[in-house]
Amino acid sequence: MAERLEVSAEHRGGYRADVTARHHTIVIDEPDYVPGGSDAGMMPTEALWASMAGCFCLALAHVARKRDIELPGLRVRVLAERPGTELRYDPVVIEASADVPDEVLEPLMAPARRVCWVSNTLAANTTYEYRLRGEWT
Repeated sequence: MAERLEVSAEHRGGYRADVTARHHTIVIDEPDYVPGGSDAGMMPTEALWASMAGCFCLALAHVARKRDIELPGLRVRVLAERPGTELRYDPVVIEASADVPDEVLEPLMAPARRVCWVSNTLAANTTYEYRLRGEWT
């Protein structure tokens, strides 16, 4: 696993930014009903929850593989609600489903949660530092 990650965003006008990690780029934008939005990509919050859904999906697949369990049709969905007018989401619900009985999938949830990097980062008392033209220390 990479000890450090670098992701950068470049403003492309309006509410659009191209976000790059390694050699991959995604478009972040606001819906076209928002003045300045062109709906060219996911909203930033959708990308956040896409990361959660993707990471937890991979974590479930990893845990299942370690136990020689097949999870056909594995799918993870994140449901996030905004509390009133606050600029955040709470509650956030992570749902998993697969074409297996619940008795097969349910015991994998807790171990998958423990190895989901996105869940762990968001749940931890993570330090965020905002600065100008900073370097990694």
